[in-house]
Amino acid sequence: MASNATNSKIPSANIESFSACLKSADRILALLGAGLSASSGLPTFRGAAGLWRRHDAMQLATPEAFDEDPGLVWQFYSYRRHMALEAKPNKAHFALAELARQKKNFVTLSQNVDGLSQRAKHPMSQLHLLHGSLYDVKCTGFYCNYVEQNNFTDPIVPALAIPSTQFLSSSNSHTDAEATSAVYNTTEEQNAKTSSTKELDISDEKVAIPSIQISDLPHCPKCKTGLLRPGVVWFGEMLPKETLSAIDQFIAKPEKIDLILVIGTSAKVYPAAAYIDKARAKGARVAVVNMDRADAPGGKHGLRKGDWFFEGDAAVLIPQMLEEVVGEIK
Repeated sequence: MASNATNSKIPSANIESFSACLKSADRILALLGAGLSASSGLPTFRGAAGLWRRHDAMQLATPEAFDEDPGLVWQFYSYRRHMALEAKPNKAHFALAELARQKKNFVTLSQNVDGLSQRAKHPMSQLHLLHGSLYDVKCTGFYCNYVEQNNFTDPIVPALAIPSTQFLSSSNSHTDAEATSAVYNTTEEQNAKTSSTKELDISDEKVAIPSIQISDLPHCPKCKTGLLRPGVVWFGEMLPKETLSAIDQFIAKPEKIDLILVIGTSAKVYPAAAYIDKARAKGARVAVVNMDRADAPGGKHGLRKGDWFFEGDAAVLIPQMLEEVVGEIK
């Protein structure tokens, strides 16, 4: 059973041996998964119940879905962007960011798209995103290479504003076009919202959402004609070559790797599982932080004598684990 986050306390023998390793470590690799951000309160869309409205979230995360209905896909991602911005980086994000500032040979590979590490001011030169980011956008134009990183504008265009109860009352008596107009009006007047106006949960299929015209979606400021898309890796797409190359180059350097941190991920699938083996082959000890011991790397990627498994909430455990180097995270 997973440990209660409020009671996650590392046994002294474990924290002392880990701290000694961390303080002397020069080259460190970290693999980050969704468990890092669990305490920040982000909704997830996984497994059989991974639905957004009536749509399978995995099916929305495809190039084919975007080609068929870019408005719907952008509404899904705009909702995710909004929810992630409502969340705050937790102490683990800040502790890892500080560790990166203090140890220049600490490199992080994150599977998260939520932007919380970036908002915690994790040095971007030491942070590599395996699946992209909700806050990156790129042009879909065949001849255009426009990419923008860390665009935290919410909504990214007015038509993608989260509808409010003001929209609900409007949509009950107006056409789709008028309802869409009501969303614009709501956005323009959001600074004047009263306590009686609140955002609607558009993940609920019972809540009406406007149909959005392609002309109202984000368009490329460079080529002027291409439609922008979220800068995440969709199912069926290749992982970013630049990211994989950066991690491979870090591992391939002749110097040993002292430590690999596996935080909030089971690391049982490619390429994360392979990185544990590669780091271990370069001399690394392995430290795993996860809510469930069953998610420890298994098989030939499993833990060995001299490794650590810290069971509990990463937001609680990571600041404790890193405190000897980064100090207290307030």
